[in-house]
Amino acid sequence: MLAQHPGLGVYILVLANAASDASLWAQLASALSTRHEALAERITEALRQGQKLEEPDDDVMVFLKLHAIGFPYLKTLESRRAGRWDVFFNPIRALRPPRMSGLKFESLLRPFDPAGFHFNRAFLAKEIFWEGDLAGKPARILYNKFPFARLHGLLVPEPTHQSPQYLTPELHAWAWDICVLSELPGLCLGYNSYGAGASVNHLHFQSFVQSHPLPVQDPRFVHNGGTQPYPLPCQRYTDAESAWLQIDQLHQGNTPYNLVYSQAGLHLIPRAPQDSKQLTAACNGYGWSEMAGAVTLFSREAFENLDAETFEAELAQFALPG
Repeated sequence: MLAQHPGLGVYILVLANAASDASLWAQLASALSTRHEALAERITEALRQGQKLEEPDDDVMVFLKLHAIGFPYLKTLESRRAGRWDVFFNPIRALRPPRMSGLKFESLLRPFDPAGFHFNRAFLAKEIFWEGDLAGKPARILYNKFPFARLHGLLVPEPTHQSPQYLTPELHAWAWDICVLSELPGLCLGYNSYGAGASVNHLHFQSFVQSHPLPVQDPRFVHNGGTQPYPLPCQRYTDAESAWLQIDQLHQGNTPYNLVYSQAGLHLIPRAPQDSKQLTAACNGYGWSEMAGAVTLFSREAFENLDAETFEAELAQFALPG
């Protein structure tokens, strides 16, 4: 991709994906550094001449921030355990445009906006990893431009239908079958409803492959048959129909939620909306990953200092009243 596409979007995508994988970074750092300098020279000259940039504004802003940081100061993903929780340091992801994840929550269902950001935009075509038939439906997998999970992609079913980010029983059953019937160890799909961290109002799941179970999947927790309570209510389902009945109740109650599909079934977490006054600023952007016990932080200080008790208290803030 880096060789074939000279633009900002591909550079940012390759940079962020390489930074999340030390072996990729070792292979690509030199080429990325060369491309960074070439882009900086081109963009700086265009701005000095008052020329209009052909790149999307989001990509320009991200690149200007990267250039301000300086390529030699860009680092690869770091991780550690804090008690039972996974903690990651990924400052590049902090540059991700917030899109609708920063909007005020009003309803789980918002009409699809063809003029807004969605996965059919022409400039995203080069970011498509694969498309074709998947489990009986046309589907598309895009690279996640700012990944925070292993082999992190964006799975868009029936992309030309232009469905909003509002799960249906049909697509719930489709996602369930993809994971539960998969022969790929560790394959999972994450889902953020609107108001629970979703940043794009075009129906999609986040695909990833775990090398070890997520904290929420730990058998010690009550929802997995253990004895230890999770910091906020979590439900685990081993049949798709029962899971849908609960999701449908959340839809009827206009309650945001996060999902993690895996070969073991589904973990469902109803939660307070992302703009709820009960949340502190440090955690109002949390989505399925944080709800599942894997938190990504953007500052060195936060990464080094977060302890298990603090993170558990943050998760507890998302519990619904009553």
